[in-house]
Amino acid sequence: MFPEYDIIVVGAGHAGCEAAAAAANLGSRVLLITMNMQTIAQMSCNPAMGGIAKGQIVREIDAMGGYSGIVSDLSMIQFRMLNRSKGPAMWSPRAQNDRMLFAAKWREMLEMTPNVDFYQDMVKGLLIKDGIVYGVVTGLGHEIKSKAVVLTNGTFLNGIIHIGEKNFGGGRAAEKAATGITEQLVSVGFQSDRLKTGTPPRVDGRSLDYSKMEEQPGDSDISGFSYTNTPKPTKQRSCWITYTSQKVHDILKTGFDKSPMFAGRIDGIGPRYCPSIEDKINRFAERDRHQLFIEPEGWNTVEIYVNGFSTSLPEETQYEALRNIIGFENVRVFRPGYAIEYDYFPPTQLRYTLETKLIENLFFAGQINGTTGYEEAACQGLMAGINAHQKSRKLDPVILKRSEAYIGVLIDDLISKGTEEPYRMFTSRAEFRTLLRQDNADLRLTELSYRLGLASQERMDNVIEKKNSVEKIKRILTEIPFEPTEVNPYLETINSSPISEKQKAGKLLLRPGVELNDLAKALPKLHEQLNSFSKEDIEQASIQVKYEVYIEKEKELATRMSQLEDLAIPESFDYKKIQSLGNEAREKLSRIKPGTLGQASRISGINPSDVQILMVYIGR
Repeated sequence: MFPEYDIIVVGAGHAGCEAAAAAANLGSRVLLITMNMQTIAQMSCNPAMGGIAKGQIVREIDAMGGYSGIVSDLSMIQFRMLNRSKGPAMWSPRAQNDRMLFAAKWREMLEMTPNVDFYQDMVKGLLIKDGIVYGVVTGLGHEIKSKAVVLTNGTFLNGIIHIGEKNFGGGRAAEKAATGITEQLVSVGFQSDRLKTGTPPRVDGRSLDYSKMEEQPGDSDISGFSYTNTPKPTKQRSCWITYTSQKVHDILKTGFDKSPMFAGRIDGIGPRYCPSIEDKINRFAERDRHQLFIEPEGWNTVEIYVNGFSTSLPEETQYEALRNIIGFENVRVFRPGYAIEYDYFPPTQLRYTLETKLIENLFFAGQINGTTGYEEAACQGLMAGINAHQKSRKLDPVILKRSEAYIGVLIDDLISKGTEEPYRMFTSRAEFRTLLRQDNADLRLTELSYRLGLASQERMDNVIEKKNSVEKIKRILTEIPFEPTEVNPYLETINSSPISEKQKAGKLLLRPGVELNDLAKALPKLHEQLNSFSKEDIEQASIQVKYEVYIEKEKELATRMSQLEDLAIPESFDYKKIQSLGNEAREKLSRIKPGTLGQASRISGINPSDVQILMVYIGR
């Protein structure tokens, strides 16, 4: 009934979809197995993509030839560039999306991708022989063979949904949990643990009074995520902001005794940076209100996502509290919020390719590795799909460095440090964030993607053209001088000191408050020179000139750090024989088995003296 596949991808969430697309576009024959064909690329939680650091990841996925950026652009109902008031390293694109359209577009793109086959069934086990996976066993009893398997099970592995004192098996509302895989993997030596996540209630937008809320419109200029010419919406839907109150908190507290989290019925640790409303009340008792974002679920639906009100309290407590939120006095609830507890496998059990150390040709991606968020899952799926293909064809692995991409930071963090709570990406996690901006992901990653065979010739040509245009603009900024009489009227409008002699635009850009667009408007000669270039290219050149000193410093640091990355540690290296290492260092190094001295230096508990000792032994 089934042919032998190159790659089997288990699960069709964000990680699974990107894994299937990447492997197939590289030339592998892929089978994507999902328990429900109607929920491919489902946005299980909020209907949004991107945000702080997450937006950078979506742009990196796009530059690497993934689909998330294109699908996000095609389904967005609102776009905002966050952190515009800060430096460009902090700018982060975010979109509200039409939940149903997002999933439909993903499925459409996968169906249009040659080499991707689909099958609806549950995978209950893996075919393993002599430490090598060679296929899967489905709930219907089919044995399907392949050269590699990518597990992207999300929250479905032994998932339990909690609402107040009620709990039942499930991987998502109205969908059953997946069983069998955890038990099999544990039996062959894997370590597993439990995590928790949650989601807020969904309500009827017709029952809300928006006149009592603060409107949050989208940006007038929509840059989107994809570097392709994907159409952007010509109109947008607003989101809204309202707040809880002390009365709402008091009502919620009446349900705390029935809270599965406080009553100890949930063992898993929840996401630190996306806490439930009961968590917020408990941890921030001094606050008498918390901000809520009222987010529409799509163009043609009245369903609303209450962002900031994630909860697993009893339904009647949720309803009573919602009715006391400003603008929610007559609210009608479509479905209550709930918590979900699920199995994950601590990611220190993986190689940098996301292949497991215990079972060859078996790859993990997404929430199975302890992450939270669509974007974090999608980028792991992309890299797992690429490396599953590479491994099955005996090609070199593809590993992104911390200085090359947020994706590299995420994977390195997971493998070197592990995680005991749902891992979420932040700009603060990246030591090279001035290099890893959302505006230059194409310049950083398209050439690699093109060499692999993911990025098209057209994409590569566009990047070359962009690089050339940026260099031309930089020459204009650093070569043409301007008289004080031309410049000083503009400087006066921003309260900047006047100049007394000729200065070039590039030097003026180094001043606080000077923006290239405004400077060009004030200087007709400069405006005329820049008129033939795109807004994106002008912005890129401006950033490179304005932040050149910081960019060069980070490049130097990255070069120094890469020297440690070049010092490989043999997998058979016996740390227990090095008595000069402390007990903690020997235990962690033996368990994680870092591939390089650089990775060893980032393991929690490994100090500089341990690294020096290792350097001496490796030198021997």
